[in-house]
Amino acid sequence: MKNNSLFIVLQRMRIPFLVIVVTYTIAIVGLLIIQGVDDKGEPYHMTIFDAFYFISYTASTIGFGETPYTFTYPQRLWVSFSIYITVLGWFYGIGSLVSLFQDKLFLKEMEKSKFKRQVKGLKDKFIIILGYNQISSEIINRALEQGIRTVVIEKDESRANELILENFTPTVPVLVADAFTPVALIEAGIKKSNCKGLVSIFEDDALNLRIALTSKLLNSYVRLAIKSTTTNHSENLRDLDVEIIANPFSIISNEIALAINAPNILKLEKWIYKIDHLNTNLPSFPKGKYIVCGYGRMGQHIYENLKSSSIEAEFVELDKSKVTGFNQDNTFKIRCGNADDKDMLLDVGVKEAVAIISATNDDTTNLSILATAKKLNPKIMTIARENEMDDFSIFKNAKVDHIFMPARILINKTTNALISPLSDKFISMICKKDDSWGAKLLKDLIQIIDENPLLYEIKINKKSAPQIFDALKENKEIDLGVFNHSLYNREQKNNIIPLLILKEEEEILLPNFNTSLEEGDEILFACDENAKDEIEYIAQNFYEFYYAYTGQERKTIFLRNKK
Repeated sequence: MKNNSLFIVLQRMRIPFLVIVVTYTIAIVGLLIIQGVDDKGEPYHMTIFDAFYFISYTASTIGFGETPYTFTYPQRLWVSFSIYITVLGWFYGIGSLVSLFQDKLFLKEMEKSKFKRQVKGLKDKFIIILGYNQISSEIINRALEQGIRTVVIEKDESRANELILENFTPTVPVLVADAFTPVALIEAGIKKSNCKGLVSIFEDDALNLRIALTSKLLNSYVRLAIKSTTTNHSENLRDLDVEIIANPFSIISNEIALAINAPNILKLEKWIYKIDHLNTNLPSFPKGKYIVCGYGRMGQHIYENLKSSSIEAEFVELDKSKVTGFNQDNTFKIRCGNADDKDMLLDVGVKEAVAIISATNDDTTNLSILATAKKLNPKIMTIARENEMDDFSIFKNAKVDHIFMPARILINKTTNALISPLSDKFISMICKKDDSWGAKLLKDLIQIIDENPLLYEIKINKKSAPQIFDALKENKEIDLGVFNHSLYNREQKNNIIPLLILKEEEEILLPNFNTSLEEGDEILFACDENAKDEIEYIAQNFYEFYYAYTGQERKTIFLRNKK
C-alpha cells in the first residue's frame, strides 16, 4: 500500500537534509585539514571520528569542550565559523519540519493513513455510510447498539470534524473524500469480507445511482441501502439488484394507506421499528374526503395510494408545472394555487373533509396550512410532513394529529433492513395482509409474550446454531418446536411466536412448530428476554439441546446448567 505521507516527508525534507549534511561536511573537513598540537606540543591532526563527535555536540549547542586536545587559534577560528553554519543549517531544517507539520496536504495524508490502518484493523462486521448528517448519525448510533461497526466517507471536512467530536464508542473511522469514487470506497473497506452493507442517502438520485453501480462492480455481495425519491429511479436501482431501496415518500404514502385500511398492520410495523409498543392506540385514519396540499414527490405517491383505496381527494399545488398529466375525475381533482389561502381551502371543501395532509417541502408552510384548516374545520384530522429533524419539534407542540418525517423514515428503513433483514422482509410480507390478519397476530403477541416483544433472528448454520446444524448433518429430524421447550421444564412452553422462516426455495409466514428445519434456514422469532436466552442455549449448547430435543438429561460428570 502506497504511503503518501512518507513520500511527502522525503520530498519536502530533501533539501533541508542536504543542507545539514553539507554544513556538517564542511565543518568536519576543515577540522581534519587544520593542524593542531597534542599535550606534548607535537603536531596533530584530528581523526574523522573526533571531528564528527566534536561537531555533533557543538552544532547542537551542547558544548562539552575541546577534544581530544586544547585547540590552537586557527582551530578555534574554524570552530567559530562552523558553529554559525551548522546552527543555521539546523534552524533551516527544523523550520522546514515545523512547516511540514502544518501543511494541509501532509496532514490530510496522515489522516488518510490513520483511516486506512483503522479500516484494516476492523475484524467485526461493519457498514459503510456515505455522508455525515443527523440521519447518518442516528444510523451510526443504532448500528453500534447492535454491535455493528461503521465507517464514514464525508466530502465536507467540517462535517467530518463534527463526527470526530461526537466521540462515538467504539471509534468511527472517517475519510474526507468524494463518496462516489472507487478509490474512496476501496479505502473504506468495501472489498473486505466483513463489510456487510453500504448506505447512500444523498438527495441527488443520480449520485445515489452512480454509487450503487460503482459499489456493485467493486463487491457484488455487499448489501446496499440506497435512497430513491422517484419511481423511475427505484426501477433503475432494482435493475442493479440493489437490496434495500428507501423511498421515504413511497413509505409514507403506504403508511397512510395502511392507517386507512389496515391500522393493525401499521401498528405491527411501528412495533418492529421500535416506535410504539403493541398496546398503543390504533393509528387509524377516517374514511371520507381528503385534502392533500402539495403534488410533488410525496403528493404523487399519496395520490396513487388514495386512488387504490378508493378514497375521495382534492389536491392543491402552487406550481402549475407539477400537475401536468394529472387525471382529474369525479373522485380526484387538483387546483393550482396557494393552499395556505383561506378562500382556496374553502373552495376545495375543507369544511366537509375528514382529513388534510400538508405535504410540501417547507415546514412553515405545512404548519400554516394546517392551522388555517383547523380554524375552518375544528374536527378535521391534521397530517403533516416534517422536513427538519430537530430535537425540538414545532409540529408536536402545534398538536398536529399525525406527523410523518422523511428523515426518520429513512433511519428506520435503512437500519432495520441492514441490521435485521428478516424483520424487514417480514414487514414487506405483512403489508399485503388484511387488517383482521393483523389484529389476530397482534392479540397473540400480547397474550403469549407481552406488549413489547423482542425480535430475534437466527440462522441454522455452524456458527449461529452448531447443535442444530450437527444434528441435521446426522440426518436427525428436527422441527421448529425444539425451540419451544423450556429448559426449566420441557413440558412448559417458552413465550415465543415464530414470525417467519426463510428456506432455500420457500418463505413461510407464521410457520407452525411442526415445520421441519433444514440447513441454511433463517428464522425470525418474537419472544421475551428469557425465551431469547433459551433459544441461544438450545442452538449452541450440547446438553441444553439434548434436553430440549429428547426430554432427557445427558449423562455427564458435570451437571447441566439449569440457570
